[in-house]
Amino acid sequence: MKKMAKKAPKKAKTARPRKPKAPPPSAAPKASEAALPRDSARSDRFLPAVWKRGPAAVLGMGRSGLAAAKLLAKKGFKVLLSDERPRKALRAAAAKLPAGVSWEGGGHSDRLLKCRFAVKSPGLPSHAPVLERLKAAGIPVFSELEVALAFLPAVETVAVTGTNGKTTTATLTAAVFKAARRRVHLLGNVGVPVCAAVAGVKKGDLLVLETSSYQLEDSRRFLPEAAAILNLTPDHLDHHGGMEAYAAAKRRVFAWMDRRHSCVFNADDAGVVAMARSCRGRKLFFGRSPSTMTAAWPEGGKILLRLQGWKKPVKLSPPKLPGEHNLQNAMAAALLGAARGVKPEAIQKAFKAFKGVSHRLEDCGVRKGLACVNDSKATNVDSTLVALATMPQTKTTLLILGGRPKAGGFAGLRSQVERRVKAVLSVGEAAARVETDLQGAAHVFPCQTLEKAVEVAFQIGLKGETLLLSPACASFDQFTDYEHRGRTFKELLAVHGGKPK
Repeated sequence: MKKMAKKAPKKAKTARPRKPKAPPPSAAPKASEAALPRDSARSDRFLPAVWKRGPAAVLGMGRSGLAAAKLLAKKGFKVLLSDERPRKALRAAAAKLPAGVSWEGGGHSDRLLKCRFAVKSPGLPSHAPVLERLKAAGIPVFSELEVALAFLPAVETVAVTGTNGKTTTATLTAAVFKAARRRVHLLGNVGVPVCAAVAGVKKGDLLVLETSSYQLEDSRRFLPEAAAILNLTPDHLDHHGGMEAYAAAKRRVFAWMDRRHSCVFNADDAGVVAMARSCRGRKLFFGRSPSTMTAAWPEGGKILLRLQGWKKPVKLSPPKLPGEHNLQNAMAAALLGAARGVKPEAIQKAFKAFKGVSHRLEDCGVRKGLACVNDSKATNVDSTLVALATMPQTKTTLLILGGRPKAGGFAGLRSQVERRVKAVLSVGEAAARVETDLQGAAHVFPCQTLEKAVEVAFQIGLKGETLLLSPACASFDQFTDYEHRGRTFKELLAVHGGKPK
């Protein structure tokens, strides 16, 4: 009897790893980004190999740059902080740097070229000469946001972006998730750099990130579970070099999404709707009226919410905040929560308790008969238009306008100023342009400083009128940021207007 030949054992089939879907053409990665793993924003095990070899350069000694440098030093990197500002202006910040971090001021030296990678602070333009030098030397540059996410444990991330309304929406979104008993961290452009919070974040936490175009433009693989784009109007064009580049930066918030992720869009903003066409994620729209595409809309003083699979729309009472824009912010926050499983009852609880955010149409009380409103966060004309829309059409508003101007001037305010503003109090570098653009629409008082503007306002204001700080400008000519400007305004109100009634 012949022995049967033994069959050779079959080789086990090895499953081929799935390739990530390519992002839409509008957000396709550059060739230099191709080697980075899709999940580089999830854990330090996904860090590019170049990171392991250090040392690191951090460009900019502002809030984000300092946070990035401290985090990298804590993780064992040698760090060089580099800033163009004079050394004298940086010494206070430098005194608080940990071991392992060196610094230089007055310009970016060739020491940067000895680093293995660099981290760019959000405010540094992408066309800055120092970035061109690093690029020519083959040194990769990462965003502060990207560095932070690389060192986080497994967390859930929700992002909010847009030209206006980001901070209010992000803060309200955080409140929605807190009402659902989630452990939440509100970070990013809202004031706390993500790098500064890494140590306090635990596995399973939820991050609500306010993301600016500055932060997004350098983020190669930012992949939030949900995101919202509130609106899109010209802003920061001097930084980005044009509207197309500005919009491209915003698109990065959903560049790597698929159907597992949700993105909320404003159905009433043509630029946002056009942007949504290239999104591969689950799309949720909010708008002024119901349609086949809207998942949230206002009706009879309520917000109606309708998601796929729900038997009928859910009615919610919006937060008690002034202006149609805040209704839009609330719809976006509701959709972000609902998309991640928050029940309507928790959303309503958050809405009921929400009192608004400092420096955004903040009620500062009535002082010497004037209703005082702090809208220091209005750093562009569109934001100030939103604020003016909440004022009465009786020319009883005293408007403080100015600061460091942005492209476009103030002519876009003219119609609203003619209808609602009694006097314009111009301040800062933009004072002369304000007078040129608005002369004849209302009486313009050139005040130069915020202190003088508040003083004049209480001299010319009458009982029942409103003093509104809504500058339509950046604050950097006289203040460190819009928060510093807003705090100063409130201090001046106390000096010239006494205690609020």
